[in-house]
Amino acid sequence: MCGIVGFTGRQEATSIIIEGLRKLEYRGYDSAGICTMSDGKASIRRSEGKLSNLEKLLASSPVLGTVGIGHTRWATHGRPSEINAHPHQAGPIVVVHNGIIENYLQLREGLKAQGHVFKSETDTEVIAHLIDQKMKECGSFEAAVRQALSILKGAYAICIVSESEPDQLIAAKHGAPMVVGLGDGEFYVASDIPAILSHTRSMIFMEDGEMVVFKGGSAEFSNVNGEKLEKTPRHIDWSPHMAEKGGYKHFMLKEIFEQPRAVRDTIAGRLREEQGDVYLEDLSLSDAQLQKVNRICIIACGTSWHAALVGKFLIEEYCRVPVEVDIASEFRYRNPVVDENTLVMLISQSGETADTLAAMRESKRRGGTCVAICNVVDSSIAREADGVIYTHAGPEIGVASTKAFVTQLIALYLFTIRLGRSRGKMDQEQGRKLISAIVRVPGLMEEALKLNEQVEKVARNYISARDFLYLGRGMNYPIALEGALKLKEISYIHAEGYAAGEMKHGPIALIDEHMPVVVLVPKGATYDKVFSNMEEVIARGGRVIAVCSKGDAEVAGKVEVALEIPEDGEEVMPIIISIPMQLLAYHVAVLKGTDVDQPRNLAKSVTVE
Repeated sequence: MCGIVGFTGRQEATSIIIEGLRKLEYRGYDSAGICTMSDGKASIRRSEGKLSNLEKLLASSPVLGTVGIGHTRWATHGRPSEINAHPHQAGPIVVVHNGIIENYLQLREGLKAQGHVFKSETDTEVIAHLIDQKMKECGSFEAAVRQALSILKGAYAICIVSESEPDQLIAAKHGAPMVVGLGDGEFYVASDIPAILSHTRSMIFMEDGEMVVFKGGSAEFSNVNGEKLEKTPRHIDWSPHMAEKGGYKHFMLKEIFEQPRAVRDTIAGRLREEQGDVYLEDLSLSDAQLQKVNRICIIACGTSWHAALVGKFLIEEYCRVPVEVDIASEFRYRNPVVDENTLVMLISQSGETADTLAAMRESKRRGGTCVAICNVVDSSIAREADGVIYTHAGPEIGVASTKAFVTQLIALYLFTIRLGRSRGKMDQEQGRKLISAIVRVPGLMEEALKLNEQVEKVARNYISARDFLYLGRGMNYPIALEGALKLKEISYIHAEGYAAGEMKHGPIALIDEHMPVVVLVPKGATYDKVFSNMEEVIARGGRVIAVCSKGDAEVAGKVEVALEIPEDGEEVMPIIISIPMQLLAYHVAVLKGTDVDQPRNLAKSVTVE
């Protein structure tokens, strides 16, 4: 998503910052900007669109100075525009920021009452005004930053300069990545290693709650309270290609570990916790339009189709609207029932999937209202739909979808809340409960990612298997399908996903001592039923890999492998269970030596029939 680059030293800052921002383009963005300090004044240039637009602006109106900060922005608060682009200035203070300030509305109202005038729709501008206000009160740039940081709630990586101290640059982090590069009397700051790797290999990775002040050719690290810290640089010995992967062996593994961040970006600015409702900025459908819907059809392909199946459970449970789930390539070649009271939802990571696009056009021809869930802004499906919910997963390079899938699930949860509230089927308290569960998801995913080393060891015991069976029930049944698909896609092992209750209707004949069976058996409404299905597998000699709730000794005592995930609400369990499914497929594929990021015969976006 957003990218940050900062520099202070002897060289002109502009070219270094622009080069760094160019290296961060893979993260995705919709606007860019830069600020340098020259003769004690801040010179700011900003432009909507690609970095090339900013470069054209700088060619005609250059900025000079050896201290500077730059930014590429992906809109969260406020639409993509020049006025919402970073950097943001208030008085002498100029700020660039990645992350989400959760209490920005309260801070904004308080600052407006003190006479501050806001120019943008962003949460970031609040940071600049807050530091400006604190400077008026204490007279010190550094002290004002510390006081402001102690008030901010949410995630941030920020770089700040001030006309009051034009030779200083301050950076701080909490919940968003930031790395400091050390040069010969020069310092670099960035949100990711590739931005500064061509200038230095000596880097310090900042931790949450830390701050660094660059001045007089030195860098002083401390915590927000001002306690000095000793930081040890690391030597980064990566190729540029490896740097883009953030040090991970494959893009797929990087993207698996990016999922907590991707979920935070997808929910950012959309939750109205007090009201028990959500704000979907590009949905473009009124309550009246949602109230007239008497049937929903969700159309997708592959992994997105599995997300759609989870969506069916959610919408029917919370909104009491009948939902059909169709494979796009089948939908368009039958005579589907679609009319003006049908809401058609299209799910596509790229927004360019040919069959899904054709299904949408057919639905619109028949009078249906179409809503897209996709990751790529202004893609074909997003442009042609009547409304859109962007997932904000960021670029997904690995062909096997991971972070795009979980953010599609999150988008479906958000839509369910909006639909349920608009139709009066979900009250405020139910909305608050579901929102509370969604807010906990990133932390639960981070906990589930700690299974990585265990899953890698487990994978070594199963790489010789020719077939896998995946079993799940209820909302976890689509995750069984997705787990099997992941394994097929990248390891080339035959795998099938089944509803656990269907096992006795055929698949049980396949089970023997050579068959690994992945059983999704977390605590919940269907726990006893799935447990019984699992025992039937064990009785026939099947090698069970169970994904169960943390501390479930009864399951762990019966199976060959127990992968324990955090138990914190049945509502969001499909998202959490997705993590071990992805990790298992990944590690089996790596051990088999397949091309994990670009598996044979597959493409990232299927743009032809």
